[in-house]
Amino acid sequence: MTGKSNDDAASAALLATALRGIRKSRRMRTSEVAQAMDMPVRSYEHFEAGHGRMTYGRLVRFAEATNSDPVALLSVAAIGSAEFAQRCADNKLMQIVMIALSELNDDLGEDIVYLESGAIIGGMTRLCKDLAEHVRKRDTFAETWLESRAPRMNRTISPESGRFKPRVSR
Repeated sequence: MTGKSNDDAASAALLATALRGIRKSRRMRTSEVAQAMDMPVRSYEHFEAGHGRMTYGRLVRFAEATNSDPVALLSVAAIGSAEFAQRCADNKLMQIVMIALSELNDDLGEDIVYLESGAIIGGMTRLCKDLAEHVRKRDTFAETWLESRAPRMNRTISPESGRFKPRVSR
C-alpha cells in the first residue's frame, strides 16, 4: 500500500467511526438512517463502514437524517478526530463557522485577499479562547447561582409561630 492509500484508509476509518457514533448517539438503527437517506440498507451499511463514495451530498443527507453537522464530518480527517464530529453534532459548530466565513466572503468579495495571516490567526485564537471561557463560565454560573439561592430552601420553622423564618441576608 502507498502512503496515499494508507492516508485514505485512515481518513475513511475516522469518518466511519464518526458516522457510526453519531447514528448510535441518536439511537437510530441503520435501517432508519438508510430510509431517511433514501438508500438501500446494504448501501448505507457500506457507506457507514467508510467504503464507497463519500461525497459531500451523501454527508449532507446523513447529517439531515441524524440532525448533525455535515461540515464537522468533512473536518474529521483534517482534525484527526472522529469524536470532533460527534461533539459538534448538536451545536453545529463547523456549519456555523462555514456560514460565517461565507458571509465574510460575501461582504469582502475580492478584498478577502487583503486579510493578513497574522490577523486571521489572532482573530481565530481570540474567538476560540472566548468560546472556551464561555463554556467554563457556564459551568461556574450554574454553581454560583445554586449556591446563592439554595439557602432559601434551607429556612427553618419558628417554634413560636410554626411558620418559616426568613433567612437572614448577609
